[in-house]
Amino acid sequence: MMKFKDIGLSKEVLLSLDEMGFTEASPIQEEAIPYILRSKKDLIALAQTGTGKTAAFSLPIIEKMKKNGELEAVILCPTRELCLQTSENLKKFVSHSRSIKIAAVYGGERIDRQISAVRKGANLVVGTPGRVRDLIRRKVLNLSTITWVVLDEADEMLDMGFKDDLDAILSEMPETRQTLLFSATMSKSVRSIASRYMHDIQEISIGEKNVGADNVSHEYYLIDHRDRFEALKRILDNNPDIYGIVFCRTKNETQSTAEELKRFGYAAEALHGDISQEMRSKTMDRFRKKQIKILVATDVAARGVDVKELSHVINYNLPDQDEAYTHRSGRTGRAQKSGISISIVSPREKRRIGYLENSIGKDFEVKKVPSKTDVIKRQVEVLLNNIRNTDDSELKNNEFYQSAFKDMSDVLKEDLIKHILTEKLNCLIELDEKDRDLNCSAREKKSYLKKGDQANLKLNLGHKDRFDPKALFHLINSSRELKGASIGRIDVRSQFTLFSVEKDRAEMVIKNLNKREHKGKNIRCSKDNGSVHSGFSRKKRSFKGRRKKH
Repeated sequence: MMKFKDIGLSKEVLLSLDEMGFTEASPIQEEAIPYILRSKKDLIALAQTGTGKTAAFSLPIIEKMKKNGELEAVILCPTRELCLQTSENLKKFVSHSRSIKIAAVYGGERIDRQISAVRKGANLVVGTPGRVRDLIRRKVLNLSTITWVVLDEADEMLDMGFKDDLDAILSEMPETRQTLLFSATMSKSVRSIASRYMHDIQEISIGEKNVGADNVSHEYYLIDHRDRFEALKRILDNNPDIYGIVFCRTKNETQSTAEELKRFGYAAEALHGDISQEMRSKTMDRFRKKQIKILVATDVAARGVDVKELSHVINYNLPDQDEAYTHRSGRTGRAQKSGISISIVSPREKRRIGYLENSIGKDFEVKKVPSKTDVIKRQVEVLLNNIRNTDDSELKNNEFYQSAFKDMSDVLKEDLIKHILTEKLNCLIELDEKDRDLNCSAREKKSYLKKGDQANLKLNLGHKDRFDPKALFHLINSSRELKGASIGRIDVRSQFTLFSVEKDRAEMVIKNLNKREHKGKNIRCSKDNGSVHSGFSRKKRSFKGRRKKH
């Protein structure tokens, strides 16, 4: 790898990098920094998340800035987390270049303070598209003096719906600017932005496009949807040193999953859009310090989270877009360390694994959810290793240690082992619950629900509303919250429909469907009290509907 001192950076910047412990440039930095230093042409740089893109675009901009008190550069980021992280890194890069002032502007914080920071003579602004556009409307940001604009994580900004904001911002900038677009993937929308607002483009690509990092392995567990949380617990218990992110599809699921994990004693917290900026900052600070070992997050909330030592990423739900999987898995395996991306999938989602393998160019390994017996054996193994490797060199001469050692000398080994296992493994030893096998066959397709696992629901839609089983499946699968829910027997009648779902998802189904409509009619869904034969006594007719008379 090339040394930073050989790239052409000033003594001030090199001193800052040295204080940060940076000596060697990453591949994207090695390619991008010299290019931006010597060229005024626009640049598209493609590299996976966590490869050092921030330094790749910011260091040469810092070197070339005139530092004349005018706004010279704007860096656009998809999230406030990434905005804060980028601005903090920039402040460290310019710690020995006092004439450069940096302002961070993003939603969720008082705008008056951000306006004040900009008006104090910011040379460089790091911001989210929405807040930057707002400051342009307020005549706070004057973009006429801009020399550089950076679109950081451009694919994520477009995925999050910032296209209109980007169009408005870029149209305000002078044609003479240099546009630097950095992205992990080159989607059609990113290509569209490039073709519209960039000219005379040079493209740098580090590694293959749309593929996962080489040092990340990919695994999946095949389970019934109703066993998803139990499978997650066993996976976490079987990896006691896990430090990672669990990805959920919705804010509600993110919050409920984090709360359930905490209830079972896991060091977990939620991160989603409804959490205040203050709480997000506290959560991320605790996560970086490893006081929290598991972050349960949505895709949007996790964007901008840059923690280099993550051991695992767990897809509690597969993302809707293949590119989102690339972003998720790219959050582990950073800084030349290995990582594992785990997906928990149901049999009906199995085909998505094949699509993802083609997308990232890597094979997934199917794994078996460990039994509780296996988990306990693994926990005991880790516990014994920790005990054997305990460094007591500093305690041997400690007076309290010597006294306690003497007082416990008559404690039987068997009693000590029982105490340790009870204290450390009590949450795993559930003698009143059968050690069920959670694994499904790849060919298994369950079209029914077992008695006791189901709840019977009633809809105010029937044949007269042109409603049929296909329409019901469409309602369920078109909802992110309900997608993948197992539906049992369906009985479509003239005025209403009866159907069964997993008992633990019944309330979510009712709540979700009651917000919807079918062909202009508001849906009313409730639990069936049995007054209309919820046993589904009408046989195959219920699935076929009425036959037309000829």
